[in-house]
Amino acid sequence: MSYVAPVESIAFTLNEIAGLRFDAARGAAGEYAPDMLASILDEAGRFASMRLAPRNHEGDKIGARLNDGAVSLPDGWAGLYREWAQAGWNGVDLPAVWGGMGLPTRLATAVMEIWTSANMSFSLGPVLTQGAVDALVLHATQDLQRTYVPKLVSGEWSATMNLTEPQAGSDLGALRTKAVRQDDGTYRITGNKIFISWGEHDFTENIIHLVLARLPDAPVGTKGISLFVVPKFLVNEDGTLGARNDLLCTGLEHKLGIHASPTCSMSFGETGGAVGWLVGEENRGLNCMFTMMNKARLFTGLQGVAVAERAYQMAHAFAQQRKQGRGPGMPAGQSSPIIVHPDVRRNLATMRALTAAGRAIAYSAARAIDLAHAAPEAQERRRNDELAGLLTPITKAWCSDMGFHVASIGVQVHGGMGYVEETGAAQLLRDARIPPIYEGTNGIQAIDLLLRKVLRPGSEVAQDTLLGFAEIGKDALTNVEPDVVAAGEILVEACGALEAATEWLAARQVDQEALLWAATPYLQLWAVTAGCAYLTQGAQSAVQLRQAGGAESTCVVAIADARHFAETIAIQAQSLARTVINNKIPVC
Repeated sequence: MSYVAPVESIAFTLNEIAGLRFDAARGAAGEYAPDMLASILDEAGRFASMRLAPRNHEGDKIGARLNDGAVSLPDGWAGLYREWAQAGWNGVDLPAVWGGMGLPTRLATAVMEIWTSANMSFSLGPVLTQGAVDALVLHATQDLQRTYVPKLVSGEWSATMNLTEPQAGSDLGALRTKAVRQDDGTYRITGNKIFISWGEHDFTENIIHLVLARLPDAPVGTKGISLFVVPKFLVNEDGTLGARNDLLCTGLEHKLGIHASPTCSMSFGETGGAVGWLVGEENRGLNCMFTMMNKARLFTGLQGVAVAERAYQMAHAFAQQRKQGRGPGMPAGQSSPIIVHPDVRRNLATMRALTAAGRAIAYSAARAIDLAHAAPEAQERRRNDELAGLLTPITKAWCSDMGFHVASIGVQVHGGMGYVEETGAAQLLRDARIPPIYEGTNGIQAIDLLLRKVLRPGSEVAQDTLLGFAEIGKDALTNVEPDVVAAGEILVEACGALEAATEWLAARQVDQEALLWAATPYLQLWAVTAGCAYLTQGAQSAVQLRQAGGAESTCVVAIADARHFAETIAIQAQSLARTVINNKIPVC
């Protein structure tokens, strides 16, 4: 169950694929300076391996507990959180003006991967708090910002996202929670929400709920939704906590995995109405909430990367220790570590390459978010804002699916020890199955990618991104390293398949059923092409770094991962394109 943060791989991906070194040199990386990277990653890695990872198993076994509306986590976890927050980790990319570090989202993404690999349940709470800060800074009044943002940035308070209701699920237009205007400018909130991550817990003294609700005169559907701040405890004018608000955790979900992440049913207004304050404009709440949801979706995809990394480390360590059978060329009568068996090595190579591709996609999405704010020219900011929109559903959907797939391979490498609980491989598999569902199911992500991003009238981001991938492939064909050339050849083929599928879908925009049917394989096609492109780009950088005396092990791994991903994963691009183009919708 031990975990060591892959600091070298993370730093390589940040610098050579997600452009952190380049952006810092041109002043497009906020408060970041290159000499910060090693210390940040090393310190995060130490906390994760020494403090968070050892508590992961007990979190799975003990979980969250509900007693009279109060939720508690395993003994010592609240103190562990305070230790984490006091070190400033909650504010890595949050605004310096509010007490954050003001560093790039790429760095926040990297350290969030580390926390999540070490202890996924623990990491989920800060994801929501950080997203809430983004939403409040962009959309709330200055008074609300002054009241809530500083203590959310510091981690003294936490935040939640209250969207889902029993009758609505992902169909937010069907929500029924009500908000009634009051003469003092506040609103009274009444209704019930379900699947609220960290809706109640014992980590912080106050929990700030961002709640979607509908005004009495609101339009029907999603155009009639407003967003409200509804704190667990009201806040006095001097910043101290006042009376308990009219809200309560009424139940905890008993989930497949991430047992120490409390998933709550919440009731608002059982004794007259919870006091809330409007965020943004009335009936424009979904627009405000998407600020929070987009970061949550990025970090949900990142959860797949994090679990995959942990699963790979566990499987690799087990394969080195477990002796069974006789490896090729080994003396008769001796058992070999299973890592010498070619099929086991193939599984491990696939786990590592998939993890590297997911990390590259997620960090590249984070880079687009960074440059949408920090790029020096307005045109570059607009282009990266669109690119973030394109890469976010790919990250959320493909990376979360990938994490479950890699965790499953990890169970297979463990053999019989994989499906018993003692090794921890089964816990990773259970934990990894949840991210493909929450924060918008992966089918919804695919539809968003196709209809709202690729086929959006006037948008050229998909075409420009595909052209950029093709250029990476063409450049690789002239590389001195044969493995890079091999990856480049497959990347060029994948780009051609993606282009053909995109053109076919664009010509059939009147056939909504055909588009919706093809959306998921189309997203997978984008993902395997993007993964191949980013890893091939990284492999080209690795060749240059090796020639300049860079770390040999990191460079060798980057090149090997690029070729293996190309030859075993990206090669599927042709079949995915055929699935999109030749789709026949059966009767079910």
